[in-house]
Amino acid sequence: MGLVALGVSGGIGAYKAVEVARGLQKRGHEVVAVMTKAAQEFVGPLTFEAITRRPVILDQFSYGQNSSIEHIRLASSIDALLVAPATANQIGKFAHGIADDFLSTLYLATKAPVVIAPAMNTNMLEHASVKRNLDLLSFNGVRVIDSEAGELACGWHGDGRLAEPSVIVETVHSVLQPQGSLLGKCILITAGPTYEDFDPVRFIGNRSSGRMGFALATEAAKRGARVILVTGPTSLPVPERVEVTKIRSAAEMHVAVMAHVEECDAVIMAAAVADYTPMAGRADQKLVKGDEVVTIELKLAPDILAELGKWRDGRKLPVLVGFSAECSDSNQRAKKKLEAKKLDLIVANNVSRPDAGFDVETNVATLISQSDEDVRPLQSKSDLAQDIFDRVETILTRLGKPLEAHL
Repeated sequence: MGLVALGVSGGIGAYKAVEVARGLQKRGHEVVAVMTKAAQEFVGPLTFEAITRRPVILDQFSYGQNSSIEHIRLASSIDALLVAPATANQIGKFAHGIADDFLSTLYLATKAPVVIAPAMNTNMLEHASVKRNLDLLSFNGVRVIDSEAGELACGWHGDGRLAEPSVIVETVHSVLQPQGSLLGKCILITAGPTYEDFDPVRFIGNRSSGRMGFALATEAAKRGARVILVTGPTSLPVPERVEVTKIRSAAEMHVAVMAHVEECDAVIMAAAVADYTPMAGRADQKLVKGDEVVTIELKLAPDILAELGKWRDGRKLPVLVGFSAECSDSNQRAKKKLEAKKLDLIVANNVSRPDAGFDVETNVATLISQSDEDVRPLQSKSDLAQDIFDRVETILTRLGKPLEAHL
């Protein structure tokens, strides 16, 4: 089916890469192993040669007669690059464009999809530098397979263990064999709250958990779309096959959304973006308790959805979907937003209900377009996500963007 370059870097999880190679072969893929110098301290190259029936690439300048350009040749012939395990060192190289061995050079040279499976000590995984590097790779389109919690080789118990080989194999297989009605489409989704800091400790925020946006991202990925998820602070796990950009403020979300909008077929703004932000921005020092009454001047935050409507003026795409979270007259307010912001669809929901809205698994909503209103019953956010994407697919078809047949 496809040729997978299996990059093996120097961690104890390297022994599991042997099982990954075998699993990919069982799925019908060919595998060529690329081992770093450190990886060879854990598993011998002969093991991979025996399984893959191909020479193992060990060094930038020791493979073949034209070794100096071998990374270019391989980069153009592979269908996917998988790195398992991906150590903190290798992740850092990828994130910052360091090309000092064959694997890191191959990463920069290939246009094929890239999947990495991090594995390291818990403290290393949680270090701010590693987190930033993983976020940067996700932003650049690298698929990151979450590590698992359990007993680590160092004797600790926590997150950082390499994902199970079967999970890694199925992830790569899904990348190589995408299916679904939205195959070939790009969907941008926002989720979660935004936090507007007014000093180093305090912020203005809201109770959004991000569940609705994450449910939408999961559904879009199931339908085969390329999914870009721009999310405010949440504690939710990242959905499979989703590119994630993490932001904090409305201004940061605005930048992230506008950076991707031209490549998208649809934008769904499910995030609870702040309406206001502190006029003076974030103070350098904590606001000291003193006066009984404190006044913080606020200004309007960027209205991302309204700007998208203006930006799209005269264009068919992207399809624009908004959310209207209200405590009363939700449908009437939503209709006004639909018109004012030039949307194709708006989802109106009454967040005053205890079983709908923020931080619960269910929602009650009305899907409102220019031509009709579709009142949905109390249902899970996953089911509502399906309903929303059924409508989005109908709009795309009407606009002349044919969908793939369901596989």
